[in-house]
Amino acid sequence: MEKDEISPGAVVVIGGSAGSLEVILQIANRLPLLPTVVIIIVIHRKIDNDSILEDLIAHRSQYPVKEVEDKDPIIPGNIYIAPPDYHLLIENKECFSLDTAEKVHFCRPSIDVTFESVAETFTNRVIGILLSGANFDGTEGLARIKELGGYTLVQTPQSAEIDIMPRQAINRNIVDKIVDPEEITAAIVQFVNGLP
Repeated sequence: MEKDEISPGAVVVIGGSAGSLEVILQIANRLPLLPTVVIIIVIHRKIDNDSILEDLIAHRSQYPVKEVEDKDPIIPGNIYIAPPDYHLLIENKECFSLDTAEKVHFCRPSIDVTFESVAETFTNRVIGILLSGANFDGTEGLARIKELGGYTLVQTPQSAEIDIMPRQAINRNIVDKIVDPEEITAAIVQFVNGLP
């Protein structure tokens, strides 16, 4: 990869549902600034008319944080949050796309949809992280990340407030590493530093 190429050095994509917010805030607080990395967060949440989640994460992070709007450019060194009631996709290596297609596992945004789109665009430069949640969303997307050469993590079921999502992925044998919340940032840094 050429140094002047605008594509990110790595894409960290994090999916979570019920019980995942505290872990996401912990990651945001602990993650050192990695200027070549793009971080994408998909969390199941209700539609609201304010930016509480964006503000919560921005308050704890060194990164600029933005809830994605359609056609927003993908800029390394930023955290992007999927907006409620839209699937978040990568249109190409340079911008996001929002979609109102059918819900997946009763969810929009769907973790699966974003994980799969990120995997198909950035292949082996992706680290996918699946956190606490009460449904099966995320497992198929994590499998796609693994299939295309990315790295897959799940939160230890014992540490998850609701362990259905992590256990589903573990049962599929698609997980490279099972980590406690306090180990996630170190795993991200190790993955990024290991890329060529």
